[in-house]
Amino acid sequence: MPLILSEATGAVLRITLNRPEVLNAFNLDMARELQAALDHAAESPAIRAIVLTGSGRGFCAGQDLAAVDMSPGAPDVDLAMFIREQYNPVITRLRSIEKPVIAAVNGVAAGAGANLAFACDIVLAATNASFIQSFTKIGLVPDSGGTWTLPRLVGFARASALMLLAEKVPATQARDWGMIWQVHEPGELADAAMTMATTMAAQPTRAFGLTKRLLNASLQNDLATQLAMEEELQGEAGKSADFREGVLAFLEKRAPAFTGR
Repeated sequence: MPLILSEATGAVLRITLNRPEVLNAFNLDMARELQAALDHAAESPAIRAIVLTGSGRGFCAGQDLAAVDMSPGAPDVDLAMFIREQYNPVITRLRSIEKPVIAAVNGVAAGAGANLAFACDIVLAATNASFIQSFTKIGLVPDSGGTWTLPRLVGFARASALMLLAEKVPATQARDWGMIWQVHEPGELADAAMTMATTMAAQPTRAFGLTKRLLNASLQNDLATQLAMEEELQGEAGKSADFREGVLAFLEKRAPAFTGR
């Protein structure tokens, strides 16, 4: 059984984590399949937007602890290897792919699963979904970019409490705190995510990619550096076919036909 399902509908690629029996918890094989699916999406000109979701009743429960050998006499677990080979490559791909990535969180998002969602560009969640930084419950520290992303989403005080107390945050509270964008009824989430992705795929996706690059850089640049980067990338956007099409469509009072170039 494939651990990652990929289905293209028009210019949208829907990627589904597919280990529902363990709430889509990660093992190395699933991580590698996800990396490959994201690489395909990045490289394919036919794909202009991505939806990431989970099968069954969960989005992602983080690491599959059953894959960790804790039997008496077993050597210490090399969790750094798990991070290096499973999680960091996925988070890096999500942030660097210059196409919009929408997370459709259909259930619990725990540990690395929560931080996987937060690495996406836009997060939608079902009303019965929840987010939890569950790491300290088993004596670990947050990973998968959580210590970088979450303080920027909700502020230092809330991020600190969420990580130290490992309290579950319901989807509506996550929306109200600015952790995610929208909440939908469970039966409406998939359609809402696909509708948003389809709409975005028809937009100037080259500009989306450059905007994403600017947003990533803004979290560490000073103002002067960011202004210079805006200048550079606006110059690049101004040479795109989408800019020319957008201006012509505006002047001709018609709907633009963007191509992502």
